[in-house]
Amino acid sequence: MSSEKPSGAQVMFGEFAPKLVRLTDEVLFGQVWPDEGLSRRDRSLVTVAALVAL
Repeated sequence: MSSEKPSGAQVMFGEFAPKLVRLTDEVLFGQVWPDEGLSRRDRSLVTVAALVAL
């Protein structure tokens, strides 16, 4: 187990939706959000759209 503090998604959904946690932490905030090729506005739109779709 990681010594880091659990993410908000892990705290809220970790027990019953581990795939949602993985998608939120690794894909949305691990790949999409740090991508400097997208504007902050576009990153926000992608993040919100993905979370709503789930």
